[in-house]
Amino acid sequence: MVNVDCPRLPLAPMKVRNSKEQQRQRLRREMERYLAKGGRIRQIPNGASADQAELPRGQRPLPFSKGPPASRTDLSAVVAAIDARKKKSPRPAPKKSPRRKLIYDDFGEPLRWVWDDSQESR
Repeated sequence: MVNVDCPRLPLAPMKVRNSKEQQRQRLRREMERYLAKGGRIRQIPNGASADQAELPRGQRPLPFSKGPPASRTDLSAVVAAIDARKKKSPRPAPKKSPRRKLIYDDFGEPLRWVWDDSQESR
């Protein structure tokens, strides 16, 4: 058995997770620091809502917008123009090359081959 020295990778320190009690203590300290600097905490009564109940649902302002909803722009003409550009023109008919045609005699025996350029034989 051969003993091979391989370089060891440095171990990363494990991340220590805070317990619930540590989180509560940190939050309490931060709140006390905020209040000591002159901050205020407003008390909101239970059941209070920012939703304006006196307005019907469709007329209530959205919480992230400042004004009424903007009117929509009709884009059907733009979409129709784009679709018209997408449509390909019909492909040109392929060039018809001459075909060999077998000529038969009166008894149905083959006589010879001829090149046929006309379209009616097809």
